[in-house]
Amino acid sequence: MTAMNWLVVYPEALLLLMACVVALVDLFVTDPQRRPTFWLTQLSLAAVAALHLHYYDGGATVYGMQRMMVSDPMGHLLAFFAAVAMIVTIAYAQPYIASREMLKGEFFTLSMFVLLGIGVMCSANNFLVVYLGLELMSLSLYALVALRRDHGVSTEAAMKYFVLGALASGFLLYGLSMMYGATRSLDINEVFTAIGTGRINGTVLTFGVVFVVAGLAFKLGVVPFHMWVPDVYHGAPTAVTLLIGGAPKLAAFAITVRLLVEGMLGLAVDWQQMMVVLAVASLVIGNLAAIAQTNLKRMLAYSTISQMGFMLLGMTAGVVSGNTLSAGNAYSSAMFYVVTYVLTTLGTFGLIMFLSRSGFESEEITDLAGLGKRAPWLAGVMTLFMFSLAGVPPMVGFYAKLAILQALVTTNLASYIVLAVVAVMLSLVGAFYYLRVVKVMYFDEPVDATRPAGSGGVSALLAVNGAAVLVFGLLPGGLMAVCRDAILRALAT
Repeated sequence: MTAMNWLVVYPEALLLLMACVVALVDLFVTDPQRRPTFWLTQLSLAAVAALHLHYYDGGATVYGMQRMMVSDPMGHLLAFFAAVAMIVTIAYAQPYIASREMLKGEFFTLSMFVLLGIGVMCSANNFLVVYLGLELMSLSLYALVALRRDHGVSTEAAMKYFVLGALASGFLLYGLSMMYGATRSLDINEVFTAIGTGRINGTVLTFGVVFVVAGLAFKLGVVPFHMWVPDVYHGAPTAVTLLIGGAPKLAAFAITVRLLVEGMLGLAVDWQQMMVVLAVASLVIGNLAAIAQTNLKRMLAYSTISQMGFMLLGMTAGVVSGNTLSAGNAYSSAMFYVVTYVLTTLGTFGLIMFLSRSGFESEEITDLAGLGKRAPWLAGVMTLFMFSLAGVPPMVGFYAKLAILQALVTTNLASYIVLAVVAVMLSLVGAFYYLRVVKVMYFDEPVDATRPAGSGGVSALLAVNGAAVLVFGLLPGGLMAVCRDAILRALAT
C-alpha cells in the first residue's frame, strides 16, 4: 500500500529487461531460423505470464508508484491472458515469417514491447500511465506492420494505421485533458470521487467523455472509427494481423474499464448511450460489409468490428435506472466475451498462416475450397472456429453471446430487451458469412490439390486451440466465474 511499491511493476520490469536481453542476444545469433531468440522470447513471456498468474492468485489490490499503478486481480488476469495470447501468436508466426524474410530479432523484441504496453495499460491507475501504455503498444504495432519493407501493401497499411492511430491518440489525450481540467486530478480514483461530488462543470465533463469514448472506440475498432481495420488486417503480414487482432483487444477492454467504469461511472448515463450507438452501428455495418468480402482477412476484419460491437452491448448494461446492481454481471460478461473472442481469433489466423507457404498467401476464401478433402482435420478445426464466431452451440462463442444477451435481458427494461433482439437478428446475418467458409471447405471443389505441409508443432497447437474453443463452450462456468470474480474485486476498490 506504500507510495513506491515496486511489487506492482515486477512483471513489466521483468518484461522490459528481457526485451532488452533478447535484442542484444539476437545480435550474436547465427542460426537463420533464430531458434535461440525464439525460445528465449517464449521463456521470457512464460515467466511474465506465471508472475501475473501468481499475483492474480494472491487476490490483493495494491497501489504503487505514487498511486499511478495498481496491482489487482482484473489487471493481472487480463495481462495473463494477453501474455498467453502473445506466446501462442509467436508460436504460430515463426514458420510463417521465416518463409518471408521477416524472421529477425526486431519481430520478437517489438512483440515483447507490445505486451509491455498492454501490461502497463492493464495496471494503470492514472491518465498519463494509460496514455503511456497505449502509445508504447501502438508505436510497436506500427513498426511491426511495416516490418516487410519491400512489400507495398504492408507499407501502405502501416501508413494508414499510423495516421489514423495518431488521430485517435489525439482524441483520447484531448478527452483526458478535459477530464483533468474538470476534476483537477489525473488519478482515476480521485476523478471518480470528484465526479461523485457533483460540484464540477458538467459540460466540460461531457465533452471529455465524448473524446475519451472516441479514442477507445478506435482502439476497439468499432463504427464509425473502424476505417483502419479492414485495410490494416488485409495489408499487414498475417502474423502481424494476429498481433493486432489478439492480445491488444484485451488491453483495449482493460482501459475501457479503467477509464469509464473505475473513473467515470458517475457519468454512465452519458457514455452508455454512446456505447449503444457504437455497438448497434458496428453490428449492422460489420455484418453487412463482411458478406460482400471475398478476402478471408478482410472478412475477419469486418467480423471483428461486429464482434467488438456485441461486446460493447455488455458495457451498456452496467448502470440501470441509476443503480449499479447489474454492473458485475454486465462487465464480467463483456470480459468473458473479449477473452473467448481472442482465443478463437488466435486459432483462425493461426490456421491461415499454417495453410500459407512461401510465395502463396492463403487469404482468399476460395483458397479454402476442398480443404475437407485435402486436410480433413484442418477443416474440422476451422469449422470449430467459424461455429464459435457465429455463436453456434456448443462452441464457446455461443455461451459468450448468451452471457451478453442475459446481461441485457435481466435489466427488465424494454429498451435493453429490444437491444437484445436486434443483436440476435444481426448475429443471424453474421452467421451467413461464417457458414459460407464451412460450405467452401466441404462442398466446393479444390482449386489447388496441394496438401498443407506445415510445422508439426503448429499443427499440435492448432489442435489444442480448437479443443479449448470446444471445451470452454461445454464447460464455461469456470472461466466465467474467474472473470466475474476479477470484475467484482475491481469494482470493490
